[in-house]
Amino acid sequence: MQLHELRDNPGATRKKKRVGRGPGSGKGKTAGRGIKGQKSRSGVAINGYEGGQMPIYRRLPKRGFTNIFRKDFAVVNLDNIAKFIEAGKLDGAKPIDEAALVASGLVRRKLDGVRVLGRGDAPKGLTLEVTGASKSAIAAIEAAGGKITVLAPAAPAATETAE
Repeated sequence: MQLHELRDNPGATRKKKRVGRGPGSGKGKTAGRGIKGQKSRSGVAINGYEGGQMPIYRRLPKRGFTNIFRKDFAVVNLDNIAKFIEAGKLDGAKPIDEAALVASGLVRRKLDGVRVLGRGDAPKGLTLEVTGASKSAIAAIEAAGGKITVLAPAAPAATETAE
């Protein structure tokens, strides 16, 4: 078999239906859309409409709630910090703060702060300044002779009230 002998199986492909191309085509004039009405117009998508029946998104009960004051932290594990120190991307001799973690590429963006978790072993003599840390991370850093400072998260801007 050669390339010029390749063919689709019979009936595998069909020609595109060309609507609105005259009465002889069988799909002329209104192009199979019927007469008038919203669905005959272009650019109409009636999403979630079920013909007057109560839509599924209204039949199902609402569950839970979203806490609008929730803090979203960037998460870092101790083993990743150790890898970056070994690779020379972080300086383990100096105190490492959130800005240093972002600059090294370990954290993409700070969000509401950086939280350190305790997976892996802490490097010796590590000094960290972060917004949050798990109990296991604090214990591991202090066991390795390091020091961790957990900063208070930045409070939202207080609005003044007129009295």
